[in-house]
Amino acid sequence: MSLFAFIKDVGNKIFGGNTTEETVTSTENTVDEKTNAEAAITEAIHDLNLHVENLCVSLDGDTAIVSGTAIDQSTKEKVVLVAGNTMGIAMVDDQMDVEEKAPEAQFHTVAKGDTLGKIAKQYYGNAMKYPEIFEANKPMLTDPDLIYPGQVLRIPVLDA
Repeated sequence: MSLFAFIKDVGNKIFGGNTTEETVTSTENTVDEKTNAEAAITEAIHDLNLHVENLCVSLDGDTAIVSGTAIDQSTKEKVVLVAGNTMGIAMVDDQMDVEEKAPEAQFHTVAKGDTLGKIAKQYYGNAMKYPEIFEANKPMLTDPDLIYPGQVLRIPVLDA
């Protein structure tokens, strides 16, 4: 169980037309708005075919709390990223269990000027290892050239 930090005002806007303040963090939110925001994150996870048994997403202000049982470490980390890379979410409280344990990936926050090759060079010492990072972030990434500052990516442990 871990707490992950994200940049609140950067990310995918999956809550519809409302502004971040209207949707996630305001203490004036109605129960319906909070429920809709939780459902939107849950739907985004399902739309990406990330299967988590008994998935539960709840919001506490700008913190998304995710629980359930992921089939593997990769799925667990991707669920954290989907929730955290949502505009208006500043923290993800990961309370998920994993069926198949594996080494945890590192997370990298994309900076201005970053490319997957530059990130691969930083973590692996070889820019040509960028496909490993791209694959580790599918289906959230659909093009290795489409990353943005503030986005958080999984940097998996490479097999020896």
